[in-house]
Amino acid sequence: MPTLQVRDLPQELYNKLDYLAKKEHRSLAQETIVLLKEGVEKRLDNKNRRKKVIESFTGLGINTNNLPTPEELIREDRDSR
Repeated sequence: MPTLQVRDLPQELYNKLDYLAKKEHRSLAQETIVLLKEGVEKRLDNKNRRKKVIESFTGLGINTNNLPTPEELIREDRDSR
């Protein structure tokens, strides 16, 4: 099984991790794995959810290729002031 070493972990984060591990009756390593897994899965789920929303646009006849980029929208908003 692979090993992960984290350097320069802030003390405050370590303390929170230690607190959660004790609260859940887990070792620091076990709690870290659980939290990493939850975080990674949540981030991937968010990406998949966004992809599904964009795919649903095609059923509405909206061409997502012509949508402005976030940068273009910000520039337009700033220029309108």
